[in-house]
Amino acid sequence: MKYLCLIYYQEKEVYGMSPQDWNALVNDCVQYGERIRGSGHFISGQPLEPVETAKTVRVRDGKVAVTDGPFAETKEQLAGFYLLEAADLNEAVQVASHIPPARLGSIEIRPVRELPDMAQAAASAARPADLHSMG
Repeated sequence: MKYLCLIYYQEKEVYGMSPQDWNALVNDCVQYGERIRGSGHFISGQPLEPVETAKTVRVRDGKVAVTDGPFAETKEQLAGFYLLEAADLNEAVQVASHIPPARLGSIEIRPVRELPDMAQAAASAARPADLHSMG
Protein backbone atom coordinates (compact mmCIF):
# COMPACT_ATOMS: atom_id res chain seq x y z
CA MET A 1 0.00 0.00 0.00
CA LYS A 2 1.15 3.55 -0.68
CA TYR A 3 1.58 6.15 2.06
CA LEU A 4 2.30 9.86 1.68
CA CYS A 5 4.60 11.25 4.35
CA LEU A 6 4.25 15.02 4.59
CA ILE A 7 7.22 16.71 6.25
CA TYR A 8 6.50 19.78 8.35
CA TYR A 9 8.89 22.05 10.21
CA GLN A 10 9.30 25.69 11.16
CA GLU A 11 11.06 27.27 8.21
CA LYS A 12 12.54 30.09 10.28
CA GLU A 13 14.23 27.55 12.56
CA VAL A 14 15.57 25.41 9.73
CA TYR A 15 16.67 28.27 7.49
CA GLY A 16 18.34 29.86 10.51
CA MET A 17 20.66 26.85 10.95
CA SER A 18 24.39 27.24 10.61
CA PRO A 19 25.78 26.06 7.27
CA GLN A 20 27.31 23.05 9.04
CA ASP A 21 23.99 22.04 10.63
CA TRP A 22 22.14 22.56 7.32
CA ASN A 23 24.66 20.45 5.42
CA ALA A 24 24.43 17.73 8.07
CA LEU A 25 20.62 17.67 7.75
CA VAL A 26 20.79 17.52 3.94
CA ASN A 27 23.37 14.72 4.16
CA ASP A 28 21.13 12.81 6.59
CA CYS A 29 18.21 13.18 4.15
CA VAL A 30 20.30 11.92 1.22
CA GLN A 31 21.46 8.91 3.24
CA TYR A 32 17.88 8.21 4.37
CA GLY A 33 16.71 8.33 0.76
CA GLU A 34 19.39 5.82 -0.23
CA ARG A 35 18.38 3.47 2.61
CA ILE A 36 14.68 3.46 1.70
CA ARG A 37 15.48 3.02 -1.99
CA GLY A 38 17.53 -0.02 -1.02
CA SER A 39 14.76 -1.42 1.17
CA GLY A 40 12.13 -1.01 -1.58
CA HIS A 41 10.01 1.51 0.36
CA PHE A 42 10.82 4.57 -1.77
CA ILE A 43 8.46 5.55 -4.58
CA SER A 44 9.08 9.30 -4.77
CA GLY A 45 10.07 12.28 -2.69
CA GLN A 46 10.98 15.93 -3.04
CA PRO A 47 11.76 18.93 -0.87
CA LEU A 48 9.62 22.02 -1.43
CA GLU A 49 10.64 25.63 -1.91
CA PRO A 50 9.92 28.02 1.01
CA VAL A 51 6.32 28.85 1.83
CA GLU A 52 6.65 32.41 0.49
CA THR A 53 6.86 30.91 -3.02
CA ALA A 54 3.45 29.22 -2.64
CA LYS A 55 0.15 30.21 -4.22
CA THR A 56 -3.30 29.07 -3.16
CA VAL A 57 -5.95 28.59 -5.85
CA ARG A 58 -9.67 28.55 -5.15
CA VAL A 59 -12.52 28.17 -7.62
CA ARG A 60 -15.94 29.39 -6.50
CA ASP A 61 -18.92 29.70 -8.83
CA GLY A 62 -16.55 29.25 -11.78
CA LYS A 63 -14.28 32.12 -10.71
CA VAL A 64 -10.60 31.51 -9.99
CA ALA A 65 -9.00 33.32 -7.07
CA VAL A 66 -5.25 33.11 -6.48
CA THR A 67 -3.64 34.30 -3.26
CA ASP A 68 -0.03 34.37 -2.14
CA GLY A 69 1.17 31.82 0.36
CA PRO A 70 -0.43 28.77 1.90
CA PHE A 71 -4.11 28.46 2.74
CA ALA A 72 -3.70 28.41 6.52
CA GLU A 73 -1.41 30.07 9.00
CA THR A 74 0.39 27.36 10.95
CA LYS A 75 3.41 27.04 13.22
CA GLU A 76 4.99 24.48 10.90
CA GLN A 77 5.16 24.67 7.13
CA LEU A 78 5.02 21.87 4.58
CA ALA A 79 8.65 21.32 3.59
CA GLY A 80 8.54 18.20 1.43
CA PHE A 81 7.23 14.70 1.06
CA TYR A 82 8.05 11.05 0.60
CA LEU A 83 5.73 8.63 -1.15
CA LEU A 84 6.38 5.23 0.39
CA GLU A 85 5.37 1.64 -0.24
CA ALA A 86 4.67 -0.24 2.98
CA ALA A 87 2.78 -3.38 3.98
CA ASP A 88 0.56 -1.45 6.41
CA LEU A 89 0.33 1.74 8.46
CA ASN A 90 2.54 0.32 11.20
CA GLU A 91 5.36 -0.30 8.74
CA ALA A 92 4.84 3.17 7.23
CA VAL A 93 5.14 4.72 10.70
CA GLN A 94 8.33 2.75 11.34
CA VAL A 95 9.88 3.85 8.03
CA ALA A 96 8.74 7.48 8.46
CA SER A 97 10.08 7.68 12.00
CA HIS A 98 13.58 7.78 10.52
CA ILE A 99 12.94 10.77 8.23
CA PRO A 100 15.61 13.23 9.45
CA PRO A 101 13.45 16.39 9.65
CA ALA A 102 11.15 14.56 12.11
CA ARG A 103 13.75 15.66 14.69
CA LEU A 104 12.81 19.29 13.94
CA GLY A 105 9.10 19.11 13.20
CA SER A 106 6.59 16.41 12.37
CA ILE A 107 5.69 13.85 9.72
CA GLU A 108 2.06 13.38 8.74
CA ILE A 109 1.41 9.93 7.26
CA ARG A 110 -1.64 9.41 5.07
CA PRO A 111 -2.70 6.33 3.15
CA VAL A 112 -3.05 7.02 -0.56
CA ARG A 113 -6.54 6.38 -1.86
CA GLU A 114 -6.44 4.56 -5.17
CA LEU A 115 -8.90 5.68 -7.81
CA PRO A 116 -10.34 3.10 -10.18
CA ASP A 117 -8.70 2.90 -13.59
CA MET A 118 -10.68 5.40 -15.66
CA ALA A 119 -10.73 3.27 -18.84
CA GLN A 120 -11.88 0.24 -16.88
CA ALA A 121 -14.51 2.30 -15.05
CA ALA A 122 -15.83 3.74 -18.33
CA ALA A 123 -15.99 0.31 -19.97
CA SER A 124 -17.82 -1.26 -17.05
CA ALA A 125 -20.28 1.67 -16.97
CA ALA A 126 -21.08 1.41 -20.70
CA ARG A 127 -24.37 -0.20 -21.56
CA PRO A 128 -24.38 -3.11 -24.08
CA ALA A 129 -26.13 -0.94 -26.69
CA ASP A 130 -23.37 1.68 -26.31
CA LEU A 131 -20.70 -0.97 -26.95
CA HIS A 132 -22.28 -1.92 -30.32
CA SER A 133 -22.31 1.71 -31.46
CA MET A 134 -18.60 2.05 -30.64
CA GLY A 135 -17.47 -0.64 -33.09
